Amino acid sequence: MGNSIQIRPIGFVINDRKTPEDYCWGEVVSEIKLVDLFSVECLDGIENFSHLEIIFHFHLLKDEDVVFDLRHPRNNKQYPLTGIFAQRGRARPNKLGATIVELVKREGRSLFVKGLDAIDGTPVVDIKPVMKEFLPRDAVKQPEWSTDLMKNYWK
Repeated sequence: MGNSIQIRPIGFVINDRKTPEDYCWGEVVSEIKLVDLFSVECLDGIENFSHLEIIFHFHLLKDEDVVFDLRHPRNNKQYPLTGIFAQRGRARPNKLGATIVELVKREGRSLFVKGLDAIDGTPVVDIKPVMKEFLPRDAVKQPEWSTDLMKNYWK
């Protein structure tokens, strides 16, 4: 795959979800606790944002389960064969996930967020504040199968 990079966790997820599931993430409240390398000051000002984008690593995904080409989303043959980069499944080549969450509160070096679809112990590799200028400026277009796939994801 070419050049390699090294990414270290900046923190870890703490919550009650122990296994990856494809539904009911909307009400999950998670703590993201920074590793000792980072001082409390690195979060100063973050409480002025309502939402954060969390980049995390699917640490339990086995290398042999990674998809490099086509698959049916969620392995459901009712959905079309789709390239891995045209879906948001966790079986990705670099095993990275990204989710926009609501910031509930900050306590020292911990952030409490709502709607993070990452299980307990998940390594967090980056946190970014959500700014409306980085969100889509036009209507979002997506295929019908993706709307169907996501109907119970946040409930």
